[in-house]
Amino acid sequence: MRVLAAMSGGVDSAVAAARAHDAGHDVTGVHLALARNPQTYRTGARGCCTLEDSRDARRAADVIGIPFYVWDMADQFHESVVDDFVAEYAAGRTPNPCLRCNEKIKFTAVLDRAVALGFDAVVTGHHARLGDDGMLRRSVDDGKDQSYVLAVLTRAQLDRAVFPLGDSTKAQVRSEAAERGLAVADKPDSHDICFIADGDTRGFLERRLGSAPGDIVDARTGEAIGTHNGAYAYTIGQRKGLDLRVPAPDGRPRYVLSITPKTNTVTVGPREALAVDVVTANKVIWHGAPTPVECDVQLRAHGEVVPAEVTIEGDTLTARLREPARGVAAGQAIVAYRRDEAGDVVLGSATITAGVSSAELEPAGVFSAEPEPAGVFSAEPEPAGVFSAEPEPVGGVARA
Repeated sequence: MRVLAAMSGGVDSAVAAARAHDAGHDVTGVHLALARNPQTYRTGARGCCTLEDSRDARRAADVIGIPFYVWDMADQFHESVVDDFVAEYAAGRTPNPCLRCNEKIKFTAVLDRAVALGFDAVVTGHHARLGDDGMLRRSVDDGKDQSYVLAVLTRAQLDRAVFPLGDSTKAQVRSEAAERGLAVADKPDSHDICFIADGDTRGFLERRLGSAPGDIVDARTGEAIGTHNGAYAYTIGQRKGLDLRVPAPDGRPRYVLSITPKTNTVTVGPREALAVDVVTANKVIWHGAPTPVECDVQLRAHGEVVPAEVTIEGDTLTARLREPARGVAAGQAIVAYRRDEAGDVVLGSATITAGVSSAELEPAGVFSAEPEPAGVFSAEPEPAGVFSAEPEPVGGVARA
């Protein structure tokens, strides 16, 4: 089989390419140049897409003994991932850029070009498995599993995907890289969002969307108890960085319950008000049996799984959770899993639009799903600065 190996310059993609070559495939390595301004995409171990990464990928290809090319996909990446990221936050949603990159770049733009050039499949260093039945499964390494951010792939895309690392732990991959003489064996994993190398998500958004002061409102009293410089800087479940003027009567912390771009309001309240047990979602990709089906659902990257009954009607997926969940944010993916003798199988995914508490029949942790505003992007360079990390990561990026 003639395959294209996406080589980021990290250890995972290098070992994946080497294993594909050992398996007898005709392998060509390709590094995706995704940054319009590469030096802004790296701060220490954070980020990716520098000239150093390209050189590391080329050296790995030389050791493996495969041809190597660099494809400039910076414009596609900026339009499909970076601009989408900004627009989603502007609309009050919390996107996952890793998922969007897999969907729009690695398994659409790259795969389409690869097929046009005569390749049969794309090989990546993602930690996930494809079973003999063609179904996507979790990696054996739970800590590195990336099936959540791959669950958006269609059947046609999965049929042309190869994930050689799914049966190995990260420690085994690093050990193998060292044995093969790959210089990236000890290279640190990149962290957080690749195009926000310094981790300052709030600063990144403010540079693009500008300052937009508004009120932070207490859900119980309706009183304005603080102000913000842009509702886009907040996400459902956030506790830190709220800068509230009025303490809660009971002295307990408040959390972000909802974000309403139309009124530029952030609503906060007690932790228990975040609990939801019905989640709806759209943009459904489904590989499992007809619904309703009892399964487990994961509601954010690296989040816990929750048992649920999932039903699909048209393009709407509804998950009735058997246990309440907190911090459920619109824009994130809901991924359904079913366990069999070979491990956790991905049944499908969808994009969360709302979460409610069925007991109260009132929105709890509800999200605004308004259309993206026009003209929210600027041509300013990527920002520098330091961001105080929030309790929940926003779509962290792992080098594949």
